[in-house]
Amino acid sequence: MERKSAAGSIRNKERSKKKFLDAVGKILKSKGYAALKVNDIAAVAGVDKKMIYTYFGGMDGLMDEYIRSQDYWSNVTTDQVLPDRGDGGRFAVEQMLLQQYDYVHSNKELQKLLLWRLSESRKSLTKLTNMQEESGESLFKLIADPYFGERSWDFRAISAILVSGLYYLNMYASVNGSIFCGIDLNTPEGREKIKKAVSFLVDQTYENL
Repeated sequence: MERKSAAGSIRNKERSKKKFLDAVGKILKSKGYAALKVNDIAAVAGVDKKMIYTYFGGMDGLMDEYIRSQDYWSNVTTDQVLPDRGDGGRFAVEQMLLQQYDYVHSNKELQKLLLWRLSESRKSLTKLTNMQEESGESLFKLIADPYFGERSWDFRAISAILVSGLYYLNMYASVNGSIFCGIDLNTPEGREKIKKAVSFLVDQTYENL
């Protein structure tokens, strides 16, 4: 009986934590980051606000876990993208960039987080940047450094432009319009043109760097 009760308690905790995390996302999408207050999150979650402190240690802990759950690059691990040693990681790099493009496009909550990070300095958002950098550093050491050698920093610079450009195009299409350089970014045809450009740029980087 005790074991069953303990298991039930764990399930209840996980359900309550998910309700809080979902509530953060709902508020972020509907009202924006300025509305992320303890009382409002608890009301939307339907869970006593004291549990935010019990489960997450407070708002900072809740936001840290929420941000980590939403971000693409923070959740990419080296185990997931072991490169083909024959192509120096070309295919892995291309697929990660294309997956990022689709992931940000479909995740309105992450788009809000990215816009928030550009407009305000906040501890949780700084942690998002740090998590991304740590994940990126592991990937660079696994893929770029062994293959490009002394030119690995040039590869990092190109990657910075590609990653940030894909972030921007998604946020632009979601917030401020759909036409960019004459391409309708909210149509399958337009998005496919961007993807083909990414593949072309990755190929050119590996062939000419």
